[in-house]
Amino acid sequence: MALTLDNHTMRRLWLDTNGLLSTPSGPLDVVAIIKKMGFVQLDTIQNVSRAHHHILWSRHPEYREPILDELLSAKEHIFEHFTHDASILPMDMYPMWQRRFKRLKEWLERSSYHNPAHVKDWKDALLERIAEEGPLSTKDFDSKTKGTKKTWSRPPHKQVLEYLWYSGVLATSHREKFHKFYDLAEYVIPAAFLDTQISEAEQVNWLCRAALTRLSVGSMKEIKEFWDAKDIAEVKCWIEANKQAVIPVTWETDSGEWINAYALEDIEDRIRKIAPNPSQMKIINPFDPAVRDRKRLQSIFGFEYKLEVFVPAAKRRWGYYVYPILEGDSFVGRIEAKADRKAKCLNVLNFWAEEGVKWGAGRKEKLEAELMRFARLASLDTVDWP
Repeated sequence: MALTLDNHTMRRLWLDTNGLLSTPSGPLDVVAIIKKMGFVQLDTIQNVSRAHHHILWSRHPEYREPILDELLSAKEHIFEHFTHDASILPMDMYPMWQRRFKRLKEWLERSSYHNPAHVKDWKDALLERIAEEGPLSTKDFDSKTKGTKKTWSRPPHKQVLEYLWYSGVLATSHREKFHKFYDLAEYVIPAAFLDTQISEAEQVNWLCRAALTRLSVGSMKEIKEFWDAKDIAEVKCWIEANKQAVIPVTWETDSGEWINAYALEDIEDRIRKIAPNPSQMKIINPFDPAVRDRKRLQSIFGFEYKLEVFVPAAKRRWGYYVYPILEGDSFVGRIEAKADRKAKCLNVLNFWAEEGVKWGAGRKEKLEAELMRFARLASLDTVDWP
């Protein structure tokens, strides 16, 4: 018999799993937050605060912008690599990432972005320079794209740096104003993690279990795609081999449909321990793991959302960079805001209440308090809401 979860329980379970229901207590522990989520996506857009900073701040109000950069530079607790996008991951996960390096290397070698001639011509020279000079960025090399420039064209040196980074030969040493600096992996990753050899079977087992832990409830496809370091056939075999630890679950969507999925054997205990809904309202980043999967977001909460930064202005339904607003276990609105760092002001450009949600004085007061907290994350002093 499958365990049945109604929509209310599923909402609270998903938010609790993502650290958005519990009230932070104790000192800030960024590494523990990253381990709980599995990864933190990096993004270059600094609309108010870059996505990775915003995501961590949403879990603990004492987080401030330089902390993640300092942790990455320390080369001890976290490393940067590619999940579905550039992300920060816990360092103790590094031995399980070997198959990801291999898969990305093979994917690049099959793709139109890869030019074997560039690797042959540039690889040794790039590695020698980095070994001799230390961490370097793409700006420290000079090569030009030949032929017709396309949208994703890369000069040869950048193609080869990325190829070596994706395949695990190079690692991110640190970032300066979001520019990545590459170094040899052995100079970035502690030997205890770099030299640990884990069998393929152990890697698949760990990756599947860790993904399902962070999904709380998930389909085979969702387990596969969480880190995309395994095939759907491997996930299916893992479920078959772990029938005592993986149980079938049926959960109710916001629209009343029922979806078949899986959960780990401790799911009922996790549900019993879910924190109560917080009274505080939260402004959520578009790249937050709780909302990143837009299809899952709409299924659980009935909240339709799209980030429209790449949509032409005339075709946008909402705005350039619009944040979902979370209250308790519901998304109650969305807001477009942008930082003016010179004026040290957070400017609210637009606000939309969700259909059927009444915005009285109490909700407005909560949102104003959250906007002021959000402003402080980016070292802004005031909020301008015309």
